[in-house]
Amino acid sequence: MKKVTIDTIRRLKGRNTSFATLTAYDFTSAKLVDQAGIPLILVGDSAAMVVFGYDTTIPVSMDEMVFLVASVSRGANLALVVADMPFMSYQISVESAIFNAGRFIKDAHAQAVKLEGGVESSDRISGIVNAGIPVMSHIGLTPQSFHQMSGYKVQGKTKVSAEKLIKDALAVQAAGAFSVVLEGIPSELAKLVTETVSIPTIGIGAGPYCDGQIQVFHDILGMFGTFVPKHTKQYAKLGDGIVDAISQYRIEVEAGKFPEKQHSAHFSEDIIDSIRSSL
Repeated sequence: MKKVTIDTIRRLKGRNTSFATLTAYDFTSAKLVDQAGIPLILVGDSAAMVVFGYDTTIPVSMDEMVFLVASVSRGANLALVVADMPFMSYQISVESAIFNAGRFIKDAHAQAVKLEGGVESSDRISGIVNAGIPVMSHIGLTPQSFHQMSGYKVQGKTKVSAEKLIKDALAVQAAGAFSVVLEGIPSELAKLVTETVSIPTIGIGAGPYCDGQIQVFHDILGMFGTFVPKHTKQYAKLGDGIVDAISQYRIEVEAGKFPEKQHSAHFSEDIIDSIRSSL
């Protein structure tokens, strides 16, 4: 397989079958996602919660994100790596947006960046694109606006808000975004947006009609016990299995069952006797 490019993703628009994308946050998870044939990896600012333990995506910094994106880039040989621009890395000015996007490309070796917002972010998108950096947009439920939205709530539920969301989608397309994430909107509205724009739509909590879907690595693998976000499906429950494995390790160490002879290197008795006699 060849390395996935922006043109590869653009060509996935309007197919009879949708495509799957996924987040990753380190070298190991990136290698696993890559091996599974996922064409696009998003190093999401959701790392704030699943990696750093914050309550929202808001606290994660550029330096933290650059570190994670660089490790994912080293693990993804085929997938397109998209770096999520954290809160206040692009809102201040077009110049700061271009500078921070450039860090992800130059220092962390991502191939594109993602930022939240529609009409209000279009000048940032066009500025970054004009600087030669591909941009994925993100509209609908935008987690960095957690406080402004008074929590994580479905967006586009009224005629007025639905019309605004369509305007947002057209604005980010006009600004040069190569794709747009639709999060937390009614599936019928996501279908209408998908039919309206010429760039691929990637849904999360937006129903089955988008060109692609994205989920969080830890969510689909069941890494957080019984917590299952409404927009996700657990394809495994690895959290329980990992706890069981670690508990078994602890039990065997405490019982003297691990390590066994085969788990370490050994001297011959003659060498040990020689060393002992010289002490």
